[in-house]
Order: sequence, then structure tokens, then C-alpha cells
Amino acid sequence: MAPRPRPRTSTRDPQELADRLSAWLGTRLPGAKAVEVTVPTSNGLSSETLLFDIEHPEPPLRSCALRLAADPSAYTVFPVYDMVRQYRTMLTVARCTDLPVPRVQWLEEDPGPLGAPFFVMERVRGRVPPDVMPYTYEGNWLHAASDAEREHLEAATIGLLAQLHDQVPTSEAAFLELPGEGDALRRHVTAQRAYYDWVVDGLARSPLIEQAFDRLEELWPTDPGPPVLNWGDARIGNVIYDGFDPVAVLDWEMAALAPREVDLGWTVYLHRFFQDLTTALGGPGLPDFLRRDRIEARYAELTGHTPHDMDFFTLYAALRHAIVMLRIAYRQAHFGEVAVPANPDTLILHHDSLRAMVQGSYWD
Repeated sequence: MAPRPRPRTSTRDPQELADRLSAWLGTRLPGAKAVEVTVPTSNGLSSETLLFDIEHPEPPLRSCALRLAADPSAYTVFPVYDMVRQYRTMLTVARCTDLPVPRVQWLEEDPGPLGAPFFVMERVRGRVPPDVMPYTYEGNWLHAASDAEREHLEAATIGLLAQLHDQVPTSEAAFLELPGEGDALRRHVTAQRAYYDWVVDGLARSPLIEQAFDRLEELWPTDPGPPVLNWGDARIGNVIYDGFDPVAVLDWEMAALAPREVDLGWTVYLHRFFQDLTTALGGPGLPDFLRRDRIEARYAELTGHTPHDMDFFTLYAALRHAIVMLRIAYRQAHFGEVAVPANPDTLILHHDSLRAMVQGSYWD
């Protein structure tokens, strides 16, 4: 599980983006200028974020974050970036729940101004557990925290999932229903199969990913349960914290209607991904943080719903993450950052843990 070089996150020119943003802002708020425009070095591998302030006598927002769809010509991680869907999701969550969702201000569907659709929201100050290097490594604020402080953060974060799943009526989130046949879980998995087929179109397929899909069928829950609004990318790296309290929940591009356990499995596994990476390189990581048993117990206490079939849902999370990792690796190959090996499974950083899950030995 040796990490590869950090892949590029954008092919756009930051200064050009800043100039075009100022021109667009003047059409929405006459006389306004975008100042202090920055592209964070921690920008994700999918949609991009710009940070800026508004210079104007009476701005609706002073400090802003702009969420920009990926450049369609830059070998994108996902096939579609539906900014309207993200915008509507954030409005719905803000209206129906107590979650701290940043206030959204403008939606721009025209790709002309910045090259792709985008929306603007308030910028929330605070700190985020880092992905690079992961928070499970030494040298960051979360690793340096006390056990009690991390437990507080963990409890508050699982509380976000409980509130989201309990407070949003499915009728309010019907626009997030995935197409296809069958119940919400079947539609969710079918969408992931379609995504995988898109990733490997014209390229080497992954035997391990296909084995994982087969194993899912063997473990399929007898009763997946009713769907709820799932955050989609439910992990602490998408939360801004003030101290150890959540003050902003970010990144809703993977939101969908699905069983509660889809989010829970993602939360469990995305921490395990970083923890496994750390221990594979000889570090202790944070073995008592975000443990599966504690997440399940706390969620049950908060909601009255006892998570079920979690071997299925953690495998599903690891499988979904593997597809994303494979796409990112093929993107790196496209830009000449890595070479494609004879066995494409080795492009998946967590191939060993995914294989162990397929074999049923990971949680032993």
C-alpha cells in the first residue's frame, strides 16, 4: 500500500479563473469585485473549490467558497457533475435538518463564465482533518488531540448522520432517487456497476472489483430497509470543525436515496482506508478512533435503528472506493504520472484489504 505521487487536481489556470470570476460576479452584484481569490492546495480530485472575498458596500456574503464542476476535458473522475443537484441537496438539508450546511447564494448553470457550471456558498472558517498526509499520521491537529477530544469529534460526527437520516423526509429528497429497477439499494449498486464500466471502457478491467461485485450478491441483505437521504461522501474529511465541533458539512455530489447503512459503511471504511495505509507503513495510526463497533452502537443509540448487514455495506464502501481509485490511477496514467502495470488491481491502493473483505477475513 505504498502511496503514489499526489495526482494533479486541476488543469485550469488559477489567475485566469480569478479574472473570469470577477467578471461574472459583476453581473450578479453590480460593482462587486472578487478579491483574495485562491485555489486551495488541498483541492479534491473531483469538483474544484475556489475561495474568495467580495469587495462591495453591502455584499450578501463577505467570504465565499465556489464549487466548480470538473473541467470536462481533463479526464474527470466522474462522468457527470450535476451542480444543480448538489445545490438543491444543500438547500434541502439546510431547510429540513439541524445540520450546519453552508448557506448557498448563487447557482450558475451556464458553463460559459468559468468553463463549467458552479455555485457559490458562504465560506466557513475552521479546520478539517487532512487527507494528505492523512490525519492517521503524526503531525496534525487531530492526531495530536487527546482521546477524549477525538471521542467528542467522533460522537458529534455520527450525530450528523443520525440527524440527516432521521430529519429529511424522503418526499423532500425525491429528486435524488436513482434511476433503474428494484429498490433503492439495487439501484445504487446498479449505478456503481455503470460507473465501473465507464471507468474501464477501453482499458484493462479489474478482476478484484468484479469479484467484489459477485461477493456483494452473495451477501445481499434480505431486507435492505427503507431509503433515506444519504450524504454520499460521509467522512470527517468533509466536515469543518471549530475545535472538535462540526460547523460545516461539505461535499454533497454523491448524495442519493439509499439505506442508512450505505452512509455508515462509507464512514467506517474511509477511516479504515487511512488507518490501514498508516499501519502498512509502520505507524500506529488511530486504532481506537471511528471503530466500527462504536459507530454502530452510537448510531443505534441516537436513532433507534440498529445497523445490519455491515459486512455487506463495508465491502460495498471498499468496492466503491476502489472504483474511484482505479479511475484516479488511470487519470494519472493519462497525464504520464504513473505507468499502468500488468495487473490493474495493483493500481487500487487498498487492494489487499478489499481482497480480504471479498474472502471474508478482513474483520477477523
